[in-house]
Amino acid sequence: MSEPRTAIILLSGGLDSMVAGGLAREAGFRLLALTIDYNQRHRVELEAAATIAASLGAERHIVLPIDLTRFGGSALTDDIPVPKEGLGESIPVTYVPARNTIFLSLCLGWAEAAGARDLYVGVNALDYSGYPDCRPEFVAAFEAMANLGTKAGIEGDRFRVRAPLIDMTKADIAREAARLGLDAGLSWSCYDPTPDRRHCGRCDSCRLRARGFAEAGLADPTSYAAPPLVGQAGK
Repeated sequence: MSEPRTAIILLSGGLDSMVAGGLAREAGFRLLALTIDYNQRHRVELEAAATIAASLGAERHIVLPIDLTRFGGSALTDDIPVPKEGLGESIPVTYVPARNTIFLSLCLGWAEAAGARDLYVGVNALDYSGYPDCRPEFVAAFEAMANLGTKAGIEGDRFRVRAPLIDMTKADIAREAARLGLDAGLSWSCYDPTPDRRHCGRCDSCRLRARGFAEAGLADPTSYAAPPLVGQAGK
């Protein structure tokens, strides 16, 4: 029998990336997990990522530091308040400039070095905050770039960027977590944790998370400081 293939999982510590990792494991991949410590304000997600990597059986988990506060430009990396009024029509200030381009590039570098040709990312184009780097067009464009800009790619050993959650709702993702036997309570979604390490319940990410569990008909394992306004989670 052939050896199982290896996949790099971009693991943030959130529910989406945990489910993406679970799907990679279900598909029979050996898992290498990459978490980016970009000096974000929600540091607790780094601890969640470590716990999730262990629970998925990742053979190695790298937490790679890169200080995006030096660039700023986001409520997650700059002195900008996290919005708590629900999603509007424009891209919110929680968007981190070019984040997924930067993060997937780092995944690609590790993948080529490790002999992995599959990159898993938990981006979602339905129930999300309008980020341009969570769309199918972005995923396809990055995959094309990966195969143009690497030795492996131009020699025909092609990379695949897999975004298995791209067309799922948050309710679908919550159901997948349950189907895969994942403990959703290990994951972290909040953009603005409280000092006692609870989800704030008011940021976009908390609202989307809470609505997903509610629409899935599943118990929400999350501890919220304030009850999320699930009816105001989307646009």
